[in-house]
Amino acid sequence: MDSCSSLRCLCLTVKPRLQRSVGVSFGTHSSWRRKRALFQASAISFQKFVKFALNETKRQTHLVPSPLQVKFNTVNSMDGKTELQMLSFQASKIRLLRSLSIETEAMQVLDFAAFPEPEFDIPIFCANFFATTNTNIMVLDLNPLHDVISRADYKERYYRSLMPLGLKYSELLPWGGKLTGESLKFFSPIVIWTRFTPSQDKYEVLYSAFMDYYEAWLGLINQAVAETDASQIMCNREAQHRYLTWRAEKDPGHGVLKKFIGETMAKDVLRNFLFNGIDELGSRTFLDYFPEYRCEDGTINEKRSVMGKSFENRPWDTKGNFIGGHSK
Repeated sequence: MDSCSSLRCLCLTVKPRLQRSVGVSFGTHSSWRRKRALFQASAISFQKFVKFALNETKRQTHLVPSPLQVKFNTVNSMDGKTELQMLSFQASKIRLLRSLSIETEAMQVLDFAAFPEPEFDIPIFCANFFATTNTNIMVLDLNPLHDVISRADYKERYYRSLMPLGLKYSELLPWGGKLTGESLKFFSPIVIWTRFTPSQDKYEVLYSAFMDYYEAWLGLINQAVAETDASQIMCNREAQHRYLTWRAEKDPGHGVLKKFIGETMAKDVLRNFLFNGIDELGSRTFLDYFPEYRCEDGTINEKRSVMGKSFENRPWDTKGNFIGGHSK
């Protein structure tokens, strides 16, 4: 496979591109506390994140709607008060680029991802944002297709030149607390996993990080050369299928979707939209990949983690080496 040596020379001088604060007007009869709550919940819209990504992608490649858009576009919540918006596209090197967003007065959700075609072992772009009036939980990463802990060659190829990017934003958006050992397998040394109380400044930093990470991902896609070795393509296909199988079964957003659209439709959205490819890229099941989750009766253990290990601090050093410290 092409070593993409030019990527190692990619110089990233990272300066957060902070945006102008958003102004919000409130009725004169609302209390100060109510004003503050509304500002925290509605002053930010993740739609501008999606718009940026789509515009940048269209500028660099020919992006067309995915066939998934016919079925998965707009869904109303069971109570009719909330609209779930879904978009999906594809391009020559991009198997699926999709987003799901939910916006209410009290909550904002964005699940945005871009998956490469199996001919490329490019990382998967992932942005999972959950914001309420009280807390914000954010994950932003270029999820590795292959294990960066055991595959030094893969880490070197795709993350060495991106470490300055990760280090910059890991200071601005600090580690968010315990992360399960299982989840860690699907994250890279530049992952941003953070929690913060609602703050316009933090949102602006997050938007800056999103833009820089997505542009970095597009850079990898643009420079990628298609694999011709059938065995390596199959390896990439299985790696992506394993990732999709894990996410569809253990994604923490399942509870939010179930609340809005019910269990049956939530599972449909997870398996066939958010993590589409499970039925196309492979035939192995969740328990084939993760047998440690098998219960005595043959069902899947519903726990998020069975390893009993979590990481309270960033488990990579400044060079991207896994140090695995501070686990409990």
